[in-house]
Amino acid sequence: MNDARLSVVGLGPGDVGYLTPRARGLIERCDVLIGSPRQLACFPEVRQEKRLLDASLPALAAWLAAHREQRVVVLASGDPMLYGIGDYLSRHADGPLLVVPGISAVQYLFSRLGLSMNDIYLTSSHGREPDFDFILRHGKVAMMTDRHIGPYEIARQILSRGLRRTLAVGENLSYADERIHILSPDRVAREYDMNVVAILDEHYLTAGHGALRSGPDKWTGFPDER
Repeated sequence: MNDARLSVVGLGPGDVGYLTPRARGLIERCDVLIGSPRQLACFPEVRQEKRLLDASLPALAAWLAAHREQRVVVLASGDPMLYGIGDYLSRHADGPLLVVPGISAVQYLFSRLGLSMNDIYLTSSHGREPDFDFILRHGKVAMMTDRHIGPYEIARQILSRGLRRTLAVGENLSYADERIHILSPDRVAREYDMNVVAILDEHYLTAGHGALRSGPDKWTGFPDER
């Protein structure tokens, strides 16, 4: 058994219905729950102390070191070790750390599209400048986006190279207002809510099911299955 008093818990794509039993048990038994406002709002029934996630990761690490005797759970979107906070804390936590995986937004999107993840190139624009010349050599790409480089910027990069690609923009995945947009690059809007993007060669349009079968320039939501 792991005797860590600090845990980083993957929330999954968003809806708490995708939370693992192990993760839920740690949240219910913790002394302090740390996360963003939206993450903390997922647990109105939790009466323990709640703390907003520090904007500075070094400040978070310092606070955790000063409270190492408490059972602390840090919430992470998706999977903590997939471009997530788990990577930082695994290198800077003062003492044992338990990381509980979650379903990533990329996994969720590809499941909705009915496409295998076996041959994807997985990357992120979080805090980095993507090498689009390299990225767009791949026929099936999953990109986790941020507010600086999102679907519109990706589409511009595709158009500037004269490439034929289809984008699947997964917006608010797993929430009641989920939308998956299947678009040619010239039809991508400037703004979307939180999202991940699949960049696909043309032949993948016939490989999946569900949203992908809607074809370019269509969007779809999904019925509430939770």
